[in-house]
Parts: sequence; C-alpha cells; structure tokens
Amino acid sequence: MHRQIAGKLTGPVTKWIVLLVVLVAAGGLGGFAGKLTDVQDNEASSWLPASAESTKAFKELEKIQDTQDVTTTVVYYRKGGLTDADLAAINSQGAEIAKVRGVVKRGNDQLPAVITPAIAAGIAAQSPDAAKALGPFVSSDGTVAKVELTQNFGDKLWYELPKTAKDIRKLSAIDGVQVYVAGFGGSIADQASIFTSFDGKLLFITLGVVILILLFTYRSPILWLLPIFCAAVSLGISMGLLYLLAKYAGLTVNGQTQFILTVLVIGAGTDYALLLIARYREELRRHENRHEAMAFALHRAAPAIFASSATVVVGLLCLLFAELNSTAGLGPANAIGVAVTSVVMMTLLPALLVICGRWIFWPQRPTYGSSEPTAAGFWAKVGDTVSRRPRAVWLVTGGVLLLLCLGALRLDTAGLASDDTYTKKVDSVTGQKVMQEHGLVDATSPIQVVTKADQADAVRQAMSGVDGAADPSDPFVVGDLALITANPTNPDPLSTEAFDAVRSMRDAVHAVPGADAKVTGSSALTLDVEHANSRDSKVIVPIVLVAVFLILMLLLRALLAPLLLIGTVILSFAAAFGLSGLVFDFIYGHHHTDSGYPLMAFVFLVALGIDYNIFLMTRVREEALVHGTRRGSLIALSSTGGVITSAGFVLAATFAALATMPLVFTLQLGTTIALGVLLDTMIVRSVLVTALNLDLGGKIWWPSRLDRGPGSTDTAAPEAPEADRVPAGV
Repeated sequence: MHRQIAGKLTGPVTKWIVLLVVLVAAGGLGGFAGKLTDVQDNEASSWLPASAESTKAFKELEKIQDTQDVTTTVVYYRKGGLTDADLAAINSQGAEIAKVRGVVKRGNDQLPAVITPAIAAGIAAQSPDAAKALGPFVSSDGTVAKVELTQNFGDKLWYELPKTAKDIRKLSAIDGVQVYVAGFGGSIADQASIFTSFDGKLLFITLGVVILILLFTYRSPILWLLPIFCAAVSLGISMGLLYLLAKYAGLTVNGQTQFILTVLVIGAGTDYALLLIARYREELRRHENRHEAMAFALHRAAPAIFASSATVVVGLLCLLFAELNSTAGLGPANAIGVAVTSVVMMTLLPALLVICGRWIFWPQRPTYGSSEPTAAGFWAKVGDTVSRRPRAVWLVTGGVLLLLCLGALRLDTAGLASDDTYTKKVDSVTGQKVMQEHGLVDATSPIQVVTKADQADAVRQAMSGVDGAADPSDPFVVGDLALITANPTNPDPLSTEAFDAVRSMRDAVHAVPGADAKVTGSSALTLDVEHANSRDSKVIVPIVLVAVFLILMLLLRALLAPLLLIGTVILSFAAAFGLSGLVFDFIYGHHHTDSGYPLMAFVFLVALGIDYNIFLMTRVREEALVHGTRRGSLIALSSTGGVITSAGFVLAATFAALATMPLVFTLQLGTTIALGVLLDTMIVRSVLVTALNLDLGGKIWWPSRLDRGPGSTDTAAPEAPEADRVPAGV
C-alpha cells in the first residue's frame, strides 16, 4: 500500500467516510449474524463426501424410512433395585413422555429409524395405535429400566433435542431413582446443548481475556476499546456473510466452525491491531501531525498485516482440498473471517485512531520528538545476548525443541470413544455405562445394512456370525430395497470394537454377489469420518506448506529465508505437538485425541505461527536496506519484540478459551494452539530466527539483490530521511 493511499484513507475528511462505510456494512450484515445458528448443519452424514459408503447407504436409507428419526433411551437406576412403585411410575410416565414435542408414532407399515430389541421381537407389527414410548425393559438384576422413544424434528433436530431432553428429565423424575437421557438421541442432545449454550459464553470469555491483556500491554484505561470494538465489528460482518453464504450458496457451517471463527477473528484481529498501533505510536514520535503519522504507520504496517492475513487465508483455503465436508467448509468460512478482519483493522481502526488523537494513549501519550523506548528495552537486551554466539544459540534452541517433539509419542490420534469425548459427566455417557454394567443393550445405534431386496436373505446370512455384532434382524423390505440391522456387542458406537465390527460387516456383505450391500449407522459414519481425516492430513499438510512457502518467497523476495522460516514453523509445530502429548497424558489424563485434531492443530499453528515470523522478517528486511541484515535484525527484534509477544499472548489466550468448553477435542485443540503460539513468539521467533539471521547475515536473502547490497556487509549506513525510507515488502 503506497503512502499516498494510506494518507487518503486517514485524511481529515476521508477518515469519517471510512468510518461511515464500515459501520453501514456492519449494520447491514451484522443483522444476519444472530441467524447463523439457524443455517448450521451438524448432521454427521452431511460431513462426509458423497463417495463414502455411509453416505451412499444413507441416501438409499431415505427411501425406506425417515432418516430424521432419532431414538432416545430414558434410563432409570436405583442402586438397591427398582421397586414395584418405581416400575408403576415408569409405566405411567410413558404416556406423558409420549406427549413431549417431537415424539412420533410408529405403526405396522413403518419402521423406526432405530430397531430396538422389542421391535425386533414383533412390536413393529403392532396396530397403527401402538404406543409412542416403548418399554420399560428391566435388567435381570432389577436395578435398571429403560424406555425408548423416537423423535423427529426435521432439520431442527440439533436445536430441539436439548430442550426436549430437559422436558423428559422433568417428566421422568422419581424420588431416589437416577434418570439419564441416553441413547443416540441423548448423545446428540448433550453435544448440541454444549455447542448452543457456549456460543455466548465463549465470546465473553475470549473478550474478557483479551481485554485484560490489552490493559496490561497498553497500560491505558481507554485504548483497549478500539481494537475490541473493531474485532466485534469484524466478527459481526463475518458471521453475517457466512449466514448468507450458508443459506444461499451451500456453504457448510456447523457448530465447530462457528466457535473457531469466534476465537480466530478476535485473536487475529487483536494481533493486527497491536502491530498497527505499535507502528502508529512510533510514527507519532517522529511526526507532529497525527494524520501524517498514521499514513506512514499504515504504509509500513499494512504489508505485514496483508501478508500475515493472506497466509492465514490461503492456509485455511487449502482445507477446500479436504474430503470431509465439515473440514472443507471450515476452511473458507474462517478464511472469510480473517479476510474481513484484516480489512476492518486496516480501515476502521486507523480511522478511529486519528479521529481520537493522541489522548487515546493516555496516560502514556507518545509526544512528538520523544525517544523510542524499545531501543533499550527487554528485547534489545535479548538481541544483544543472542548476537554474542548466534550459532550456539540456534543449535541449542533447535535441539531443545527437537527433544520436545518426542512427547508426541504419548498421543493416540485414532479417535475418541464416547467416555473420552467430554471433560465432565453427561447423561448419554453415564446412561450408556449403567445399561452396559447391568446387562441392558442400548440398541439406538445399530449397524445398518441397505441391500437389494432380492438378495436380502443372502446378506442376512452373511451378517450372521460377524465378530463384534449380534444376530441380524429380519429384513425390512420397501420396494426393491431391504434394511437389515445388527447391534454391536460393545454398546459404545465410538469404540474400537464397534469399528472393527463395521469393518468385518462390510467385508462380509460386500462378498454377496449382486447385493450391492452398503453399511451405515453411527459407528460406520464415524469410521468413515476417521478415514477421511487420515486422507485429508496426508493431502492438505504438503499443500499448506507449499502455499505458505510461495507467499513468503513473494513477500521476502528470497528463497533461503522462506525455507528457514518454514523449517522453524514445522519445528515449532512438532514441539507443540510433543509438549501437548505430555500435557494431555500426565496433566489432563486424555492421551486419546479426535482423528481431526492433528490436521486442525497443524493448519492453525502453521498459518498463525508464520504470522509472527512475517511481522519480524518484514521489519528485518526494511531495516536491512539501511543498516545491513545483522544490525537490522537487532533493530527489528527490539522494535517488534514487545508487540509480537503481546500479540502471541492474545492469540494463545483466545484459543486457550476453547479449553473452557467441556469437550476433549476443544480442550486439546485450544491447548496445542496456545502452547504452539507461545513457543513461536517466545522462543522460535525471538531466539531461533534471530540467531539464524545473525549467524547467516545477508545470505538469508539469497538469491535476491538485497544479498549483494548493504544487507551482506552489515556496515551501518547513514539512516535515510524518514520520508525516503523503504517500507517492508518493497
């Protein structure tokens, strides 16, 4: 961005125009932000590509039954045994539970979405007036009973199930009896309840943490308001755009996308604000006119902000190559958020800063002609220490980071079982354990096989005797298709045993000639998700690295420096991954991870971690043109060290806010990104990269001309007049 353009954006008149335009856009699009949850698609089947076997089977299943049906199990438990009065109360409650919103009837011409043992024994053939709630079924020891009901809310399932789960708990209350809403419906209700209830909480937690860090960083009771306001505007515009794209352009947005968007926009936006405000404060000491100071500040900070946001955007857009629809949708959705945020921070924030004037920095106002405090600050001393033996510093630092990588051996990325999914007790998991311990089968998540009707008997015979699965049901035939189900012997649909049963079942039914049999169900869906995650990691990781390398090469106009930076970011990620393995195992007690965790952690850490290297290296390049690479590296570290460290703490804190959600996935993802960002800002960028710059000197710019200019000699040239200094990226 040329200084003339920067000056026009923040002139005495244009600053008001910029303010008006951005606020109008925020008002127009922000009105749709609250509706984003209305267009979320949280169905597991919609996450998978059309090529997945579960997806194909699910499409055919729609011809046999209403795939929006979900069966919920109400579990009753009394430690000393259920009394006759308890059972009578449970029976009487069945009629009341049947009146709960969304509970549907099933007659002799329809089959529930999930086949229960009672239905398999003949309840499906009852009259059209059959009871809506089926049960109770009592355990052999008399301590546990269950009632099963089928609910249907259409595309509102994700939002309605948590509400009806509360209603069912109230209706099922019996003194001295513990009641759990479990089964497949209970599991969805627990997940949906967490995501929907934490939307606002996560936003306020994130903002609260960022405000505290900004207060400490700026030591001003006023200045923090501007970056927070701009971040809120960015989030509102982003969510409004995503609503329109999800509603009218088919973009897949789910709860995971939305909560990551919240922390990413606030974290990245605050980072960009910190960089711009720090440069603006520098220029206010050099220019008496604040509009002129902002023109210079924006002129010099914008290339770094643009390159940083472009790197994150491109890294996220690489997720479009994902086979998993939820991952592919997360990429562009969050890329839009980052792009919008960078634009807001380079337009609205500069306008607000010049509108407010120097008083916004009170009580530490940067006066014209005052000295720059960073020249002799903490990071200047760090640079001086590193410069004494740079090669020894980067060798030791690199060795320590390599040792941390070994902690990754403690991680098991094969996926999470149901009892590993949450960090607190939830009904669906507790109820499932109670049934399992007392010999009751939770039949709400069976293995489902869709096949051609004329081969149904052969397929059923092939299903018999499959390890890990109970005896199959009789075929249910509709037209030329048949549905056959079998319950996994391990009632947890996310267990290794359930996945093994799905694999064995697929091998068995695929061998039946002419059957075109396909296996689906919650276990099969999850297994296909894990396969897609594994494939996506192998494809997307190299694409992201190549894309980031190309951006760095264009920005720095060199080959060696981008290669070194990519290497340090990979090392930083691996060290964060290893350190996370130790934390997960020895502190959290959760060494199993979601299968999508490694890819998400990699993309966000590489895309975000490279930001700080961009902030540093664009300043190194700017100073190298005047002072040489070695001297320029020390100036760059002293001038950017404080702001980059503050930015790192902000981003780490925002992602650490994910750990407040009671999900192991968000706990682990937030922890890894927070640790990775802190490693990157405190060690990799400040120590490792600076030591490499000092050791190699002008060679890092190979093969650019800068390598043969002042950057290769490191003889301090006279400082150019302020107006003639060449900005970063030029």
